[in-house]
Amino acid sequence: MTAMLQPRYAAKVHEHVSAPRRRYYFERAAETMPRVQLAQLQLRRLRASLKAAYEKVPFHRERMRALRLRPEDIRSLEDARALPFTLKSDLRDHYPFGLFARPRETLARLHASSGTTGKPTVVGYTAADLATWASLMARSLACAGVRPGDLIHNAYGYGLFTGGLGAHYGAERLGTTVVPMSGGQTERQVALLQDFGARVLCATPSYALNIAEVAEREGVDLREGSLAIGIFGAEPWSEAMRAEIERRLGLKAIDLYGLSEIMGPGVAVECEAQDGLHGWEDHFLFEIIDPETGRAVAEGDTGELVITTLSRQALPMIRYRTRDITRLSTQRCACGRTHLRLRRITGRNDDMLIIRGVNVYPSQIEAVLVGLPGIAPHYQLVLERRGSLDELTIEVEADGPAPVIEERVRHHIKSMIGVTAAVRVLGPGAVPRSQGKAVRVRDLRPKSA
Repeated sequence: MTAMLQPRYAAKVHEHVSAPRRRYYFERAAETMPRVQLAQLQLRRLRASLKAAYEKVPFHRERMRALRLRPEDIRSLEDARALPFTLKSDLRDHYPFGLFARPRETLARLHASSGTTGKPTVVGYTAADLATWASLMARSLACAGVRPGDLIHNAYGYGLFTGGLGAHYGAERLGTTVVPMSGGQTERQVALLQDFGARVLCATPSYALNIAEVAEREGVDLREGSLAIGIFGAEPWSEAMRAEIERRLGLKAIDLYGLSEIMGPGVAVECEAQDGLHGWEDHFLFEIIDPETGRAVAEGDTGELVITTLSRQALPMIRYRTRDITRLSTQRCACGRTHLRLRRITGRNDDMLIIRGVNVYPSQIEAVLVGLPGIAPHYQLVLERRGSLDELTIEVEADGPAPVIEERVRHHIKSMIGVTAAVRVLGPGAVPRSQGKAVRVRDLRPKSA
């Protein structure tokens, strides 16, 4: 079936994705601001945000006083490196509203994490925060190639998760038509993608693959439809996964980055060049640090992303350690935007696995698995403790002989990552499908380990 449809698919991609389009900015002055002016704006907003945090959030004030720092001591962006880090545990320790800079009664909305590993992290927004968020998400969508009048099928989850509403209000702010589908009901999603003719799909990358799989099972070729752009985020994903999504859905897959502690989706996004994610520096200060020492690394070096909010009213965040691993570039992009670019998030510090002394991120394993002959792009990593060592089993779905698949996966993982892992071959559909963020790791180790 794939081979027969391939020529038509190639023509469709050329028509909808590759054809040149007029350069478009949602906020041209902000997006193309000279970097000298951008730095001056950052410093002004940083000082104002620090002043608000110092005066209105006891947690920030006490920590700055402990370092004998006051907001007025920050006279340059480099001076911000003297400020203390904020961690996710700080939000949990001050649950629910202890880090807010505005009274809860004055806020327009609350969001929260799932809290599966303890108390959820709660974030708040003033009406002005929501307006800023909508504008930044609209800017992000436009950067990705979305245009006013487009139809957007939004399969990000609605509710306390920031993805659904963040994308929704940004899409409306841009002037598009939004289908507020949320996650789940995948058969209906496929039908509506066909019936309504969406040009843009918003979803987690794992759920986008789930949509593609259900469509194929029902005999529907979404590559022949109107989809041209996919805006995918909320979980780390590899270039191999991008290629798989583009091949099976017939669209250009764009990487979107955000986190609720900072704002939600729309902190950074790829432009149509797909050469790094533009981080919106007029609202956020980005740093890369060595995760072990906490010191800044040189531009282009890989490390942990740290973000300070510059305009958020309800929940100003000072040097928030995201745990996301990436690197930065300030080189000007071909799209004309001047804001720095984040390279693809390769993983999270707290997602890193140590298998027999080798550091491994799930996204590294994904990059090896996706595209291997006879293997579906669905997998899980099972961690178990045997004696004093952690053991890794990779569960994959395959449509070929199990012994051949096992050996193929084991060999590629060993040769490309350096890890020896057991491989368990499952039948089609055996790996749980995601309705939102995919669960890639099942940790079966004793809790005391």
